[in-house]
Amino acid sequence: MQCVKLPISVTVEINLLLVAVTALALVTRLYGIHFPKAVVFDEVYYGQFLSLYMKQVFFIDESGPPFGHMILALGAYFGGFDGNFVWNRIGAEYTSNVPVWSLRVIPALAGSLCIPLAYLLVVELGYSHFSAVGACVLLLMENSLIVQSRFMLLESVLIFFLLLAVLSYLRFHKAQNNSSFRWFWLVICGVSCACGIGVKYMGMFTYFLLLGLAAVHTWQLIGDRTLSHSKVVVQVLVRFLALVVLPVIMYLGFFYVHLTLLYRSGPHDQMMSSAFQASLEGGLARITQGQPLDVAFGSQVTLRTVSSKPVPCWLHSHKANYPIRYENGRGSSHQQQVTCYPFKDVNNWWIIKDPGRHSVVVSSPPKPVRHGDIIQLLHGMSSRYLNTHDVAAPMSPHSQEVSGYIDFNVSMPAQNLWRVDIVNRESDREIWKTILSEVRLVHVNTSAVLKLSGASLPEWGFKQLEVVGDKIYKGYQQSGMWNVEEHRYGRSQEQKERELELKSPTQSDIKRNLTFIAKFFELQWKMLTVKNEESEHKYSSSPLEWITMDTNIAYWLHPSSNAQIQLIGNIVNWTIANLALVVYCLMFLTYLLRRRRKVEDVPQDSWEQLVLAGVVCFGGWAVNYLPFFLMEKTLFLYHYLPALTFKILQIPMVVEHLYIHVLRSPAQRKGFGGVILAVLCSVYVAHHNLSPLTYGQPALSSDELAALRWRESWDILLRKR
Repeated sequence: MQCVKLPISVTVEINLLLVAVTALALVTRLYGIHFPKAVVFDEVYYGQFLSLYMKQVFFIDESGPPFGHMILALGAYFGGFDGNFVWNRIGAEYTSNVPVWSLRVIPALAGSLCIPLAYLLVVELGYSHFSAVGACVLLLMENSLIVQSRFMLLESVLIFFLLLAVLSYLRFHKAQNNSSFRWFWLVICGVSCACGIGVKYMGMFTYFLLLGLAAVHTWQLIGDRTLSHSKVVVQVLVRFLALVVLPVIMYLGFFYVHLTLLYRSGPHDQMMSSAFQASLEGGLARITQGQPLDVAFGSQVTLRTVSSKPVPCWLHSHKANYPIRYENGRGSSHQQQVTCYPFKDVNNWWIIKDPGRHSVVVSSPPKPVRHGDIIQLLHGMSSRYLNTHDVAAPMSPHSQEVSGYIDFNVSMPAQNLWRVDIVNRESDREIWKTILSEVRLVHVNTSAVLKLSGASLPEWGFKQLEVVGDKIYKGYQQSGMWNVEEHRYGRSQEQKERELELKSPTQSDIKRNLTFIAKFFELQWKMLTVKNEESEHKYSSSPLEWITMDTNIAYWLHPSSNAQIQLIGNIVNWTIANLALVVYCLMFLTYLLRRRRKVEDVPQDSWEQLVLAGVVCFGGWAVNYLPFFLMEKTLFLYHYLPALTFKILQIPMVVEHLYIHVLRSPAQRKGFGGVILAVLCSVYVAHHNLSPLTYGQPALSSDELAALRWRESWDILLRKR
C-alpha cells in the first residue's frame, strides 16, 4: 500500500474584491432594518398572508404563486411570530410580539447577495473584474433597490433567483464537457428558474429568455458532427429534464407544501368549490362531514353555483313575488322570486322530488338520482316548485324568468320538470354525488338551462343575484353548473315538521378529501382567473413613466416629523442606464450591418461576447419590461426593478467595449476615463442626497425635502410646522 505523502496542503483563493462588495452590500441592505417599527407600504399586503401562514389558515393570493409567501413565513417562523397582528393600515406600529428584524432579514439578505451575483455574472460574460466592480458600485448605490430590499417585500428575492439562474446557465454553457461541475450548474439553473416563478409570475419572463438561449445552444449542439448520436440524445435529454421537468416538479412541490400547511378553513374559502372547502378543517367541512354521498329522490339539498363570478351563491327562494310590472313597463308572471343568494340561509334548501310520486321523503332503500333522470325541485320552506316559462327574466329579457310556481288559476300551467345532466360523469347512468358532481339542470318543456346571469336585482329583489333559464346555452359555462353542497335525507312529510328539520344542523362523522392534483388545478385556475376589483391607486403608474422615473411611491411617513421612506431611484443611474441601452442598440445594429457587408470592426470573439451580453442584459431588460404594456393590472414602480437591474448591468459592459474597441487614441481613452470618474461621483452624490428618503433617517426639514424634489412629478410629503 502506498503511503500518503505528508504534509497535506490546501490552497485557497479568495477574491478580495468580491468579499469587499459583498460586505458593502450587507451593510447597505441590513443596516437598521428594524427601523421603522411600523408597517411599510406592501407589508400590509404580505403581512395578512403571513399571519394566515402562522395560523395555518387557507388563503388564495391571485397575484402569484405561494413560494414567496413561504420564504417570508420562514423568517416569521424563526422569529417566533404567532400571527397575531392586525395588518389593516400602512404606518401601524408593530406590537412587541412582531419580530420585525426576522420578518425583513430574508429579503435584505437576498438583496445583498444580488451584488456578488452581479459581479460574477459580468465576469462570466467575459468582461474584466474592473467592469464587474463597476456594476457592483452602481447597484450598491441604487436607492430603489436598497429600499425594496430592506422590507418584507419580494422583489429582491425575485431578482436574486433571476440573477442566479442566468449566472448558473452561463457557467454550465461555458464549462468544459468533462467538468464535474457542469451538470451541477444546469441543475442550479433549473432550480433557480422554478424559485423565481414560484416567488412571482414575473419570473416566467426571464425563464423564457433562458429557455430560448438554451434552445439556440442545443440546436448548435445537434449540428456538432464531432459528437455521436447517443451523446447528443443524452445532452438534449438532460437539458430538457433540468430546464423543463425539474421546474414543473418544483412548482407543483411549492403548492403541495402550501396546501399541506394551510389545512384550516379561512376567509377565502367561498372562492373555492364545495369539494375544496369540504377538504379543509372547520368551516364547510364541519357542516358537510357525514352527509350522504348519493343524492336520492327525497333528498334535501342546497345547490351552489360552480361559478364564483360575481360571487359564490346558492339557489334561493323566499316569500316575495316578482312585481306585476317592472320599471320599464314589462310585465312578469308575478310568481315567487327565485334568486341566487351569497349567504347561507334556510331558504337555500330544496327537495329533490320524484314527479311520479307524491312523497317528498327518501324511500327505504333510497332511490338514487342518476344522469338523465327527470326531477322536480320543491322549495323547502315555501313548498313552491322551481319553474321556468316563456316570460322574460327581469334583468335579462333575452332569457326566461325562473320562479317558484303558484297556481293563480290564470291559464299558466306548471312547467316544473328538470332533467339532471351530470357534466363530469364517467358513465351515462352515473349517480348524482354530493359535492363532487357538477350538474346542469335542463328544463324539459323549453330546453332552457338553469343559469346564474350575474346581474343584481333591484330593491324589490333585495339586491340578490338573478337566476334565469337560458335557451341559447352552448358549451361549458360555469354559470350554468351547480353542485349539491349541504345534503340530508328528508324524513318529514308534513310541512311544519320539514321546516324544523331544515333548520336543524346536519350530522358530522365522516371526512372526505380531494386529491392534491385536483386541489392544485382548482387553486391554479382561481389564481389565474379570479381578480379583485382594483380601483386606481394613488401611487400606481404606467410603464412609460418608469424609464425616466417620473413617479415615486411613499412607503412610510413618520406620524409627527418629516422622516419618510420613498421608493425613488438614483436618477443618475437611471439616466446612464437608458443611455447605455441606446448606445448598445446603435453599436449592435452598426456592427450587424457592417458585418453583413463583410466589414469586421471587432474580432469574432468580441462580437460573440457583445451579442451574448445583449441577450442577457438587453434581453433581460426587454422581457421584464415590455410585457407590462399588455397587462391590465394596477402597476407600480417596483415592477420595473428586475428590468432595471439588467439594464444597470449593461452599463459597464458598454463602457468597456467602447474603451477597448471604439476609442483608439490614448487621449480619447484618458478623456473617457475622466468622464467615467465624473459619472461615478455624480452617482454617489445622488445616492447620498437621497439616502434620508431611502433609510427614513435622519428627518429633514421641509426646505431640505423640497430641495430633493428634482422632478415636478415626484410626490415628496412635506409636513409644515
